[in-house]
Amino acid sequence: MLLVCGSLNQTTMMHKIGRLLASRYTCAYSPYYCDGLLLALKRMGLLEHTVLGGRFREMTVGYLRANRLPVDDGGAGTEYDLVLTCSDLILQKNIRGRRIVLVQEGMTDPENLAYHLVRRLPVPRWLASTSTTGLSLGYTRFCVASDGYRDLFARRGVPHDLMTVTGIPNFDNCVEYLENDFPYRNYALVATSDTRETFKLDNRRKFIERAKAIAAGRPLIFKLHPNENWERASREIRTLAPDALIFCDGNAEQMVANCDVVITQYSTLVFIGLALGKECHSCFDLEQLRRLTPWQNDGTSARRIAQVCEELIESEEPQERMTA
Repeated sequence: MLLVCGSLNQTTMMHKIGRLLASRYTCAYSPYYCDGLLLALKRMGLLEHTVLGGRFREMTVGYLRANRLPVDDGGAGTEYDLVLTCSDLILQKNIRGRRIVLVQEGMTDPENLAYHLVRRLPVPRWLASTSTTGLSLGYTRFCVASDGYRDLFARRGVPHDLMTVTGIPNFDNCVEYLENDFPYRNYALVATSDTRETFKLDNRRKFIERAKAIAAGRPLIFKLHPNENWERASREIRTLAPDALIFCDGNAEQMVANCDVVITQYSTLVFIGLALGKECHSCFDLEQLRRLTPWQNDGTSARRIAQVCEELIESEEPQERMTA
């Protein structure tokens, strides 16, 4: 089995699943990879803001090394019987036609103009980012976070028979984050997004001012997105909210657990806040987010996904859909 990683969140999800499969199957891990035009762009240094390079890839490679996991970069080392991946925005040529289990990584982007262009024109899905998650239909099973997400993906065109509601690792047992050693309490947590780095509009001044208003005098802590320009973001925050604390790294889930209010743009961290009953703010409709919140199943999502993989291997179900 090949487990294709990506961001640190995706990588730790893959590791949780892989640990359960390694006793029965030979497993190897790969950082996220690409081919064709994207590979040419990567070699030109134009994809450093994505999971294909830059800080994302460095963190993934570091995690794989630290945990001494077997690595087959790009899946070139063998012929795999099954591939697990957290993203089908790219279906790499060497995995097409194989059994693929797609695992939802977290929140998906809104259905913006790019989403509708991708649905109507013969252009790559990755142009619309995670809003087109699941739309390749080039996988055998799609493990999704909740009944709400199953309905959302079905509305976008994913057949019900391809989806299994399993919950997703890292977001299925949020109460575990309540026991932590993060030293702060009773603050407003602001989780920023990498909208500008991924070529979307972002009025950062307006967002910071809104966060100050919501905080209503409570201390402010900003957790910056891993893919952000940290220097620019920190400078903006210090100008508009000079007393705020700024964290570029650290356990964001524990920061949510200790706060009074969660203020986000397009961050999956809002699901942690909702699961823990926090006051939450998001660019998304909160009622919709409550329907989408990942299943809280006491941390058994990885086992459920591993069972899906085992059933596919044992049944030798063929891969029938081959959407590029």
